[in-house]
Amino acid sequence: MKTLIVGLGNPEKKYTKTRHNIGFRVIDSLDCARDKDIILLKPDTFMNNSGKAVQERLAYYKIPISNLIVIHDDIDLLFGDIRVSKNSSSAGHKGVQSIIDELKTKDFTRVRIGINPKSEARNPKSETDTTEFVLKNFSKDEEKQLKGIIKKALDEVSALLVSCS
Repeated sequence: MKTLIVGLGNPEKKYTKTRHNIGFRVIDSLDCARDKDIILLKPDTFMNNSGKAVQERLAYYKIPISNLIVIHDDIDLLFGDIRVSKNSSSAGHKGVQSIIDELKTKDFTRVRIGINPKSEARNPKSETDTTEFVLKNFSKDEEKQLKGIIKKALDEVSALLVSCS
């Protein structure tokens, strides 16, 4: 049975090193080239329109939603924390909400990667503040830590693939 692994991000080069593109960076690090049962997707739409690309790829390869894994940033998690969740709300993540809206379900697996550098709970002043934050590049110190964080995310994806087979 095929599995679709989606990394969320924005397609333009200027977004490559932003917090919002951590999903793309994990996909870039996956080594599944020889596995015909694993389909990787970095939607070429902007983040907030990811759902259409995901739905089209699921339909094209006839992949059930139960075999969908979405990797994305999560501002509600501390930087470097990783959580796997299933059947949960978007928690305000517009890329995830786009997928939920397009698929008409939230019953898929998500690998959430924390991007919040603060030790206290997030209380953004506004949606604009949140948008500006996720579209900023990681700091130099954060960038140094990303290799290990991406490795942890890859380990979670590998564990999910083993549990699916």
